[in-house]
Amino acid sequence: MRRALIALAALLTAAAVHAQQPAPSAPPAGGGLELATFAGGCFWCTESDFDKVDGVFMTISGYIGGHTKNPTYKDVTSGSSGHTEAVQITFDPRKVSYERLLEVYWRSIDPTDKDGQFCDRGSSYRPEIFAHGEAQLKAAEASKAALIKSGVLKQPVVVPVTPAPTFTKAEDYHQDFYKKNPGHYNRYRVGCGRDARLEQLWGKAKTN
Repeated sequence: MRRALIALAALLTAAAVHAQQPAPSAPPAGGGLELATFAGGCFWCTESDFDKVDGVFMTISGYIGGHTKNPTYKDVTSGSSGHTEAVQITFDPRKVSYERLLEVYWRSIDPTDKDGQFCDRGSSYRPEIFAHGEAQLKAAEASKAALIKSGVLKQPVVVPVTPAPTFTKAEDYHQDFYKKNPGHYNRYRVGCGRDARLEQLWGKAKTN
């Protein structure tokens, strides 16, 4: 289902459609922005979830964790490149902490599924936290340990925490897909069973 939607979306997101999208807001005065990178299955959905978080300045869908230079969507979904779909988040730590982003991340994925997420199977949809620096690495490991200790999930938490390697931006038609093609996006998200599974895992207050 997702491949068929992508083929149609590539046509719908030509330059004329893309030009209708609002320009990103200006960065905060004084800079001080930081990066976070999370893989949580379909990057359309991960991007949508994090764009709702106050303090997130920008999200970019892309590929990470593989061995092929400059991978394409075809390379990644074939499994040959070793990459997984991910979202790189630019955030303002004065408004939202990395620890808070980790909380949103856990509740927007199935942390018990290492072989994909929801209806999307295979290594290109595997969940993973990619830490930028030692502080994020320690924070992510501590957050994971706290989730395990909480006993909220009845199965093991299998999401790895890894130092962030090179991130490659995905093709333009993937960026802001949920905004540019809301009907297609919503049909995919419902059909994939993402929110139904999240509610099963986390209850009504599943994300941010």
